[in-house]
Amino acid sequence: MVAHPQATLLERARKGDRGAFEALFVPLHLDAFRLAVAMLQRREEAEDAVQEALFKAWRKLDTFRVGSDVRPWFLTIVANECRSLRRTRWWGTLRMAEPTSKVQEWEGATPEQLDLRRTLAALAPDQRLLLVLRYYLDLPFEEMAQILGSTPDGVKSKTFRVLRKLRVANEAVEVTVT
Repeated sequence: MVAHPQATLLERARKGDRGAFEALFVPLHLDAFRLAVAMLQRREEAEDAVQEALFKAWRKLDTFRVGSDVRPWFLTIVANECRSLRRTRWWGTLRMAEPTSKVQEWEGATPEQLDLRRTLAALAPDQRLLLVLRYYLDLPFEEMAQILGSTPDGVKSKTFRVLRKLRVANEAVEVTVT
């Protein structure tokens, strides 16, 4: 019987093989970064969160259940790291606006894109996380449930509630503009 390539890489990584660890986690880096940016809304903090999540994944490889998929396990670590960063940094206080970076970031955007960005930014981080996992990372509800520690039906229900909230907010913006 041939061992699954991921299981072989995992076993080698557990023994300290850096190349095997990189082979497991480098393909997940872009998804992890997208997730972190969506949750933290700042590129620099997202980079820090992914770096810390990789370090934690390295340290906790022995807790990974062989036969499971590495992707949801790692994205859970990333999401937890983002939550931790939000709690420990000044997330509860208002930050002064950074007009130059916001203006540069939104230059060339259509009014509809600006409205969508504002609406998404106004969502609670856990609501934004659902949309990122589903629509940016294109994860099935089963994998989302693993990452969020929920059931697929629960995640599906929460996702649709957030989408309904976005539609209502978008309709309110359209009525205000016209």
